[in-house]
Amino acid sequence: MRLVTTVASVALVAACGGDGDSDGKAAADSDQLPQGNEVVILDPADFTTRIDNPYWPMVPGTQRTFREVDSDGSIVTVVVTVTSETKRIANGITARVVRDTVRRDGDIIEDTFDWYAQDAQGSVWYLGEDTAEYENGKKGSTSGSFEAGVDGAQPGIAMPAKPTQGLAYRQEYYKGEAEDNGEVLSTSEMVDVKYGHFGPVLLTKDTITNDPEVLEYKFYAPGVGPVLTLDISGGVGREELVSVKKVPDGTATGPLGQPD
Repeated sequence: MRLVTTVASVALVAACGGDGDSDGKAAADSDQLPQGNEVVILDPADFTTRIDNPYWPMVPGTQRTFREVDSDGSIVTVVVTVTSETKRIANGITARVVRDTVRRDGDIIEDTFDWYAQDAQGSVWYLGEDTAEYENGKKGSTSGSFEAGVDGAQPGIAMPAKPTQGLAYRQEYYKGEAEDNGEVLSTSEMVDVKYGHFGPVLLTKDTITNDPEVLEYKFYAPGVGPVLTLDISGGVGREELVSVKKVPDGTATGPLGQPD
């Protein structure tokens, strides 16, 4: 079932299709969240880098540390830092820069700069990422990097303003590289992680169009943000929140985040 939510005056224009108007495009519908490869036209004036959605607040200087157990049993540490930096995206929106670093045995294996902005209704949009894998300290693959407005890449929803059961949306779209989707399963769950007990929490089901065997459940606590991710299919990993702390909200180009 597909439900919808209002996105203020943000215009959402579906990709070209047979059901559209005389120009071959579907009519603009501000009551729908983006799906699949739909093209959206967003007004930068409707967006802010002040992200206070209760299910995923992004206050500069906030650092979340996660402990992840991979499918092979190895443990990695994920440090997510909301920086004071912003970036003007190709589609004209100014986004908050969030740095996500992954380490195994103290060595960095992935470093990502994510770009988010919030619309007037409170939905958090995901506008792209600059990501790189590392091996033996050397930068390797940058697969998965994309920027909304470049080479057909489209933004998606990281967190709806008002999540309700059954609400479905695309999280990102860059053909063959980034085709993630989300769906709200519940807003009344409970979880225990190292950081604490939370409930009621939001539960989403995340899938990947170009990797259909992957399925994740993600849990978000009000006022905290992401607290737990479980691989349901395509892996057996578990990523749980270990700590939340304030750090100097400096630039994203500073030293890499270190685990607690």
